[in-house]
Amino acid sequence: GLLALLVLLLLGQTRFAVLFNEQTGEFTSALAARDEERFWDSIKYCLGLLVMAVPIFALHYFVRDTLGIHWRRWLTHRFLDSYFSHRNFYELNANAGIDNPDQRIQDDINQFTGATVSLTMGLLNATVTLASFVGILWALSGGFSFSVAGNNYEIAGYMVWMAVLYCGVGSVLTHYIGRPQIALNFQQQKVEADFRHHLIRVREYSEAIALDRGEKVEGHQLDLRFTSVLANYLRLLKAQKNLIWFTAFFGQAALIFPFLVAAPRFFSGAIQLGELMQISSAFDRVQGSLSWFVDNYSALASWRATTDRLTSFDEGIQAVALADIAQSAINSVANEN
Repeated sequence: GLLALLVLLLLGQTRFAVLFNEQTGEFTSALAARDEERFWDSIKYCLGLLVMAVPIFALHYFVRDTLGIHWRRWLTHRFLDSYFSHRNFYELNANAGIDNPDQRIQDDINQFTGATVSLTMGLLNATVTLASFVGILWALSGGFSFSVAGNNYEIAGYMVWMAVLYCGVGSVLTHYIGRPQIALNFQQQKVEADFRHHLIRVREYSEAIALDRGEKVEGHQLDLRFTSVLANYLRLLKAQKNLIWFTAFFGQAALIFPFLVAAPRFFSGAIQLGELMQISSAFDRVQGSLSWFVDNYSALASWRATTDRLTSFDEGIQAVALADIAQSAINSVANEN
């Protein structure tokens, strides 16, 4: 039910975005024509849309996070049931080589559910927005005529094709530049969990450590783990810096690109200023939808690392459970003999 409500709210947001786009062209054309009455009518209409749109946007985030909490509750109970079944928690720590099960249950599940809901809704929003605005941009952009070897050609909806080309190149370069972040995020979660686990160990065995005067040894172990945390985080920062440089350029260039492509039609008189602004707004929506991968690459890299940790944890539990079943079967046969 929450998911269905979330989708309906998302569709409502997209509808309001289309209406706002139409009014952007309307009041810009009114300003260019110095038509005061037409301008104020458009502004009043925009204010009415704003009053209706704000509650929908606010409720969307509330429902999204509520869905994430319910999913986290269900998934946590599922992992805890598997973890404590048939002494899996003991066998997993002793033999399976799965690091920090506590961190995977407490932190990774929280990150996984929240990020999955957020990214999924973002992707759905990008898809719906693209479907809503690609027709508008296609109609507004008209055709692009050119000649090659004496033959005349025309590309219909050329602004749409330019958006596809722009975002396609950007997505490929983003993946090439940002790919190292996946492994670094996985490693960062591991070393952070190791550091936190040792701090908890010091708290649990504080009396024994004090009696043995083991402060220096434990302090040295914590220092080694924290050094690993900082070293990996610095490598992650360098990888993120390279991606941020590219995405910053990509995002800023996208503000200029539609004007650069559509300006010849405006100067030729084929379109008015309001239509040019509407083209820019529609291009921004289409380009933003197609750039979902570029804009969310760092979040996707972190989500991938979290998902891998949960998947390997689940596989470890299943492997231990199967080994226990196999051992029980062997013991049963041995007792019968």
